Amino acid sequence: MKTSRSYSIFVIVVFFLFMLLHQTDKLMIGSMQTPISTTFGLNDLQWGMINSGSLIVASLLYPVWGYLCDRFSRARLLALASFIWGATTWLSSIAKTFPQFLVTRASTGIDDSSYPGMYSLVADYFHPEMRSRIYGILQFAQPIGYLVGMILALIVAPLIGGWRSIFYITGSLGLVIAAVIFFGIKDMPRGKAEPEFDGMQEITQFKFSWPAVKEIFKKKTMWFVFLQGFAGVFPWNVITFFFFGYLQTERGYDENAVLMTMGPVVIILAIGYLVGGSLGDWLFKKTPKGRIIISCIGVVMGAIFLYLAIQTPIEGRTQFFIFMSLSALFMPFSSPNVVATVFDVTAPEVRSTAQSVEYFVENSGAALAPTLAGAIALATTKQTAILTVSITAWALCFVFYLGALFFIGPETKALRDLMRQRAQAK
Repeated sequence: MKTSRSYSIFVIVVFFLFMLLHQTDKLMIGSMQTPISTTFGLNDLQWGMINSGSLIVASLLYPVWGYLCDRFSRARLLALASFIWGATTWLSSIAKTFPQFLVTRASTGIDDSSYPGMYSLVADYFHPEMRSRIYGILQFAQPIGYLVGMILALIVAPLIGGWRSIFYITGSLGLVIAAVIFFGIKDMPRGKAEPEFDGMQEITQFKFSWPAVKEIFKKKTMWFVFLQGFAGVFPWNVITFFFFGYLQTERGYDENAVLMTMGPVVIILAIGYLVGGSLGDWLFKKTPKGRIIISCIGVVMGAIFLYLAIQTPIEGRTQFFIFMSLSALFMPFSSPNVVATVFDVTAPEVRSTAQSVEYFVENSGAALAPTLAGAIALATTKQTAILTVSITAWALCFVFYLGALFFIGPETKALRDLMRQRAQAK
């Protein structure tokens, strides 16, 4: 199956919009902590439980989505995921009590597990040497979605009836995107974009198999990727769900000050995905360790500048903004490079499963992050919770990346040898 460059760009645009609007829906709840907590009378621990609920559901369903996406049409499954996103968000908007909202918000995690199918489908459109950059473009949508959600929550929601009205809007958009994916995106043969198959009009359809799944767990690189994933999402979830409350209650920012500070920071964060992905591809062309090296740089520098920001005196708003901007630039370096690394060492027919296992491990730890941070914040302060969880997690990530550096070279070569054998057999 041959695809034109223009159609490949169309695919990226559609999936970018899918991620942008989905992340807006998913992440804007952090900006609405105050009004939602007021509606249901929540404390920090209950607020953490609400956010942990969707993460737990997503964690449990990652292996299911991964298996389905390796067995069936990824495009159709992604359309289904978008439909579920729209439907569950509508349910959240009509919840009347805390238990109802806890359950309906947890149900929004069902579709969050579908991203590995999208990433593996995209991998079959683009060569390995440009995948980090492509994933950086897609993941650029995540912080932009966060920013859009912040604007909707802080500016639009008060004008149109509150947080429930915003959920009606984002839920409806999920249904629209579902239709676009269903009718506009076509699946690709697994492995189509591997360089060994360049020039081939047709390739063998590589099928999911349990022996191929077992091979995932024989790769030492993947074990270190799993370990860093477990630790690495803790800071993201703590910052996502508690940072706005921290700025408002402990640093004295009003809603306008929050928006004026975090708006530019989030834009810089988005740029970090593009920079990190581009640097990863650039260094990957020179050494198979390149993506891991860029990831190491990201976690170290992100941790240093977050620490300096949090330790800045309350009156030093300019200094706080500068350090947060620098932290935001480096924080996302790992994300596009980790996805590309998984696909650098795993066979095309089990890539959704491999990525799903990685995300399952991530969320198994990350699901605990909001509740853990809530408990620490309840006992101390939000500042202590954010700093303790984030710095500890990133220090562990650095150690795990060092471990991956020992194995990524030979295991990348092993995949290329396997693809070469398949191409010759064809």
